[in-house]
Amino acid sequence: NTVSNLIFILPPIYGAIQTYKDGLEKRYLAAYLCLTAVGLGSWCFHMTLKYEMQLLDELPMIYSCCVFVYCLYECFKYKNTVNYPLLFLLITYSVVVSIVYLNLKEPVFHQIMYGTLVSIIVLRSVYIVLWVYPWLRGLGYTSLTVFLMGFFLWNVDNIFCDKLRTLREKMPPVVGAVTQFHAWWHILTGLGSYLHILL
Repeated sequence: NTVSNLIFILPPIYGAIQTYKDGLEKRYLAAYLCLTAVGLGSWCFHMTLKYEMQLLDELPMIYSCCVFVYCLYECFKYKNTVNYPLLFLLITYSVVVSIVYLNLKEPVFHQIMYGTLVSIIVLRSVYIVLWVYPWLRGLGYTSLTVFLMGFFLWNVDNIFCDKLRTLREKMPPVVGAVTQFHAWWHILTGLGSYLHILL
């Protein structure tokens, strides 16, 4: 579960370097760097299993999704302009979610706030690939499918964790390793998020 976070770290670093070299807008650089932050935080959490490191994993998920939302709602604007009302709204959302989550310490709250952002991202992306840039449908649907496959495996792992663990103990080590669905959650959501930034 630690090493599988490399998919959140290495491709986005490459994307950030290319974004900088190509002189693209800073919002894309921010998207890649936020995805890298998710990977680094998740790496630290899975390596230590400490609560403080868990926050480094979960809160950047909220922040990166806010950057993705900003990018999606700014894709029809003039280059190098800033949508201050949207920026203010997303920063406020991030701050409020952080404060509430730090006080509540309730994973379901985080999941709902994260799920809300992902839903906004999905709806906006579907709108873009259906009615604005139909030639991007392949990339858009691939990104969404890969991400949802990771989400599905994460849920399977959460629901059937004990049964899967017992089953893995009976398997050869290599087979047991590739049935770590939480690691597949990292790989598939990391790849899906990277593809989404490309979109």
